[in-house]
Amino acid sequence: MKTLICNLPKFVSIQKKTVSAQMASFSSSSTLPRKEISVKVKWGEIRGQQWGPDDGHPVVCLHGWADNCGTFKNLIPLLPQGCRYLALDMAGHGLSSHRPAGDFYTFPGYVADVRRVTESLQLNKFTIMGHSMGANIAGMFCSLYPEKVDGLVFLDAYGFLPTKLKEIPDMMRKGIDEIIQFENKAEVKSRVYTYEKAVERLQTANPTLSKESTEILLERGLAQVEGGFAFTRDIRVNFRNIARTPLELSLEMLSRIQAPVLVVMADKGLKVIFPEIASNYSSLLTHHEERDNTVTWVSGDHHVHLDHPEVVAPVVSDFLLKKVLAK
Repeated sequence: MKTLICNLPKFVSIQKKTVSAQMASFSSSSTLPRKEISVKVKWGEIRGQQWGPDDGHPVVCLHGWADNCGTFKNLIPLLPQGCRYLALDMAGHGLSSHRPAGDFYTFPGYVADVRRVTESLQLNKFTIMGHSMGANIAGMFCSLYPEKVDGLVFLDAYGFLPTKLKEIPDMMRKGIDEIIQFENKAEVKSRVYTYEKAVERLQTANPTLSKESTEILLERGLAQVEGGFAFTRDIRVNFRNIARTPLELSLEMLSRIQAPVLVVMADKGLKVIFPEIASNYSSLLTHHEERDNTVTWVSGDHHVHLDHPEVVAPVVSDFLLKKVLAK
């Protein structure tokens, strides 16, 4: 894929020459030490992987909906060495425990999980990088706890996914009905797949993902069971999120973020997936512009950071080096 950084009026500060310059200025972290991490919570554990030294500047990495921390496997080795990258499997995803029976999966719930993990790891100040759903969790966390975050990176997301106010009551009702109907069913057994069929299913759900990226996500997204493989994620993550945020609240929460912000948007990503709320995107984009945040467009799909990390890494590295680590 050809690297393309589009210079948009006023709010894009990364120039085309930055890509080649930054690729030459930071070395690959292919030898960066990596280990499994686990934080105990009341219902089990939140798992993930750490890249880099224990004493490095912490960068908490949050994946998108139905993904897992493997989404950062190709990107992190290209980012500045010396940082402590903490890529988490959010509750119900990857190798992390599922929420207890009767619980919902909501953005505020995930924010509380980030608070649990960072307190357990004794992180007083850290950077957050989130993709898609992970970016929305990061935005909410940073607005509620601005004193804890020194840098914020949104990958193909604006930090919030606003819902039209008049649609929220119906969505809340449908979400509650879904979980109750699920609970009233007889025991639901996980479907068992061959590995090839599991790859096919994930690629059908994410047609822009390369086969290599699909297999990376399945490293933590599949578990071997009798007769084949089963997806590890909780089926309840597919149900409607009942904790919706209208545009007005999204803008208010964005205004409370104090850390420098980088927004990296894919030209064939979010705007293609959710074209029905394009007007909300425009308002969020204007808000980023007014706050002098850095917004950069790159050529690629929603998972460009995983499929083509060389396109995203120079932009993120430039931001980390100049806006976070330099301070």
